Amino acid sequence: MTEVPTIWLGYPRRDGRKGIRNLTLVVYTVECSRFVAEKVAANEPDTQVIGFHGCYDNPYAVRMLLSLATHPNVGAVLCIGLGCEYTQAEKIADNVRKSGRLAHHFLVQDLGGTRSSILHGKEWLAATREALLQIPRCEMSLADLVVGAECGGSDSTSGLAGNPVVGRCFDQLVDAGGTAIFEELVEMIGLKELMVSRGVHEQAREQLAAGYDKAEAYCRAVRQYSASPGNFAGGLTTIEEKSLGAFAKSGSQPIQGVIPSSTRLPHPGLWLLDTVPDEHFMQFGYTNPNDSEGITALVSCGCHVVLFITGRGSVIGSPIAPLIKVTGNADTYRRMSEDMDFDASGPLHGRGSLDGEGRRLVELLCRVAAGEPSKPEAFGHHEYLIPYKHQHASSRKDDGDPKC
Repeated sequence: MTEVPTIWLGYPRRDGRKGIRNLTLVVYTVECSRFVAEKVAANEPDTQVIGFHGCYDNPYAVRMLLSLATHPNVGAVLCIGLGCEYTQAEKIADNVRKSGRLAHHFLVQDLGGTRSSILHGKEWLAATREALLQIPRCEMSLADLVVGAECGGSDSTSGLAGNPVVGRCFDQLVDAGGTAIFEELVEMIGLKELMVSRGVHEQAREQLAAGYDKAEAYCRAVRQYSASPGNFAGGLTTIEEKSLGAFAKSGSQPIQGVIPSSTRLPHPGLWLLDTVPDEHFMQFGYTNPNDSEGITALVSCGCHVVLFITGRGSVIGSPIAPLIKVTGNADTYRRMSEDMDFDASGPLHGRGSLDGEGRRLVELLCRVAAGEPSKPEAFGHHEYLIPYKHQHASSRKDDGDPKC
């Protein structure tokens, strides 16, 4: 059996955080430069690609790009623009450089086109790789980790095993001094009193009530609740039933507050992430076009690892932060074992307990944090989504709507 590390070596960042990976991030600022960015990153070790497809300015997307580019798992950033979009590669690179990371930018129009841009980008990556190898290492433990949780493709086992096991894992993480973030307010419809009762103080309870009310109003406005044909085929019957299962992934710790995407948390504990668009801008689509949008939002808050619970199975991954896929369905785990990381179904079949499975998941979390690749990470999965969205930044004074 693989030894479980309780202390491992991470990468110190100038802002005081520590990373479990030391990645180079290639960021494109518009769909028109995505092809070049992907070719620059192709076959380059420890290199990931993210970006924003839109040509017009969107403060939400800019905050997401800046947060992801200064994530603790990122050591260097190459920002590539076409040259006529609103989101400016130079300003993103400047912000990254101020964070103490290596950064560079260029515009495809300035370099003369595709081939010359790819060559220039690969030359910078080669020169940067050697510098990244010189970054000193530092000790890390559970107390240093920020871990997110998202569920998708839920079935009847998700609320009975998959999500409760993640909740037990979260309880142990918070007890060890770490930070846990869960999301999906639109999957908590019907649970307002239960949610609010978990607030650690009056301000947190007010945030939870306001977040719930906004999510319910949003669902009514777009006339869609977060339940799909796949959920029904998997045995779920109502949104309240699905909500109870989704909320189980939060565990039992008090909720410290509600945060928007791209928020750096002020202290450890359990937090709820709000990804619902603000009320006056509801004409822009749904809150979660796919699971990758919610996962990307969790990563933008500094999550080193994200736990993704799915009863019916999934093949997605995540750039920047490893994704660990958990299922409470033994059949799904057998059928999709090449993609699923953790079988939480034991308690449903008289094998072990939820608490025991939670401890086992913490052990896997520690191994991945110490460098063991999760299955989607080993495959090279890097699905993500940054949509156009209107959502105010955190009310904390150090946050705002950056212009790039």
